[in-house]
Amino acid sequence: MLSGESTPRKRADASQEESPVYAFLERPSMIDYPGCLCGVFFTSGCNFSCGFCHNAALMGRKQCGLPWSRLDEICRKFKKEWVDAVCITGGEPTLAPDLIKLITFFRNFSFKIKLDSNGSRPDVLRECLPLVDYVAMDIKAGLSGYPELTGFTRTETIAESVKLILSSGTDHEFRTTVIEPFHTDAQMIEAGELIRGARRYCLQAFVPQDTLPDPRLRETRRTTPARLRQLEQLMKPYAEKIIIRGAQGSGTATRV
Repeated sequence: MLSGESTPRKRADASQEESPVYAFLERPSMIDYPGCLCGVFFTSGCNFSCGFCHNAALMGRKQCGLPWSRLDEICRKFKKEWVDAVCITGGEPTLAPDLIKLITFFRNFSFKIKLDSNGSRPDVLRECLPLVDYVAMDIKAGLSGYPELTGFTRTETIAESVKLILSSGTDHEFRTTVIEPFHTDAQMIEAGELIRGARRYCLQAFVPQDTLPDPRLRETRRTTPARLRQLEQLMKPYAEKIIIRGAQGSGTATRV
């Protein structure tokens, strides 16, 4: 997910061995890793077809990656700028064959590591969980809503990934981008039951853009603060903290 601080920068040198990283934010982010100054790195390719994806340019076929040597330069620069964490996002990072190598590469710089995932590849996620410090998994909807919203039908893998994260002991959050016509109370309760016991559940405002893959969603209104506040109360039983992102005066609700 783009932080809005910069645009991704593509690689310039194709003569060396490619890493899985297709692009990165030149300016470190203060929002992509809780409590850390974070470098954000993008992989390409995704096995979902979400019509509301803001990173649509990273969907579909795999793009050429930055050389490992260039990635080394970027990380050394970030260390000098007091960056203490990295976020691996996409696209869908678990599709990258060299993901474990990438995690190890970042670990050699003593970065804390956050992995973003859609949860579609639990076997890869199982390998990654002991190696990362934080996982953010998208919960697009309740499982019944996945085929319509994402085009992905193997929903049993989503449920398996949730269970892996909840039982791993790895710090984590689950997050849903709320599209008001689709995410009814019933749909959200189904999503809540899926992640019951989570440490954090983030409700994110849907923001229409002219570049969204689904033309209908380009005309759909932004999620209202009132709806997000309503869902904040509805979802309290399912996570220790409910976090709202993208609404004026957003914050955190802690379950008592």
